[in-house]
Amino acid sequence: MAQSTDPKARELIQTVAQISNGLMNEVAKVIIGKQENLRRITIGILSNGNTLIEDFPGLAKTLMANTFATALGCKFKRVQFTPDLLPADIM
Repeated sequence: MAQSTDPKARELIQTVAQISNGLMNEVAKVIIGKQENLRRITIGILSNGNTLIEDFPGLAKTLMANTFATALGCKFKRVQFTPDLLPADIM
């Protein structure tokens, strides 16, 4: 992979790395042993994408989402999905 010599690009990459590491460290204070999940969710947030958190029952999926929301200063609301749920029901 070619390295960029542009100082602005390097500075931007360092800033993003610091922010993402800070976010993961903040969430890791609450969520223990899920580093790969934290990394993937952080990437999803930074890329303005969606992330589906799947795991066995009782393994802190909701807590992880709530902790990310708190660390980012966002509101968190949980939606229990049912087969007849419509998008208008959430909005």
